[in-house]
Amino acid sequence: MSERKPPFTEHQFEQVIGNFLRAGVIVSALIVLIGGSVFLYRHGWETPEHHVFRGEPRAWSTLSGILSSNTLKRGQAIIIVGLLALILTPIARVALSLVAFALERDWMYVCFTAIVFGLLLYSLLAA
Repeated sequence: MSERKPPFTEHQFEQVIGNFLRAGVIVSALIVLIGGSVFLYRHGWETPEHHVFRGEPRAWSTLSGILSSNTLKRGQAIIIVGLLALILTPIARVALSLVAFALERDWMYVCFTAIVFGLLLYSLLAA
């Protein structure tokens, strides 16, 4: 029985993961920059009132509320989307690792990575 060759080398996988993480951070930073620019364009001239606390709108506590078309017209919501993209980048990296280990048929690492991925999703969605 011949040994099956993995579809990619470990170095190739590290390169893909590194590029993915780099792209995720850059895209997140660009989204936050756009949101900050929109916010400053609309509210940069206002004088802040630090003696009065105003919480964020209730709709911003859910993903559907943040991504609604009405909310995305506001700079703060665009900034939140950028921060969510930044949070999701390492979680997507774990998902990519899960797929890569499955392609390599390394079932022990598939199991460990699946546990980590499940814990990450649970901590993100259950909060």
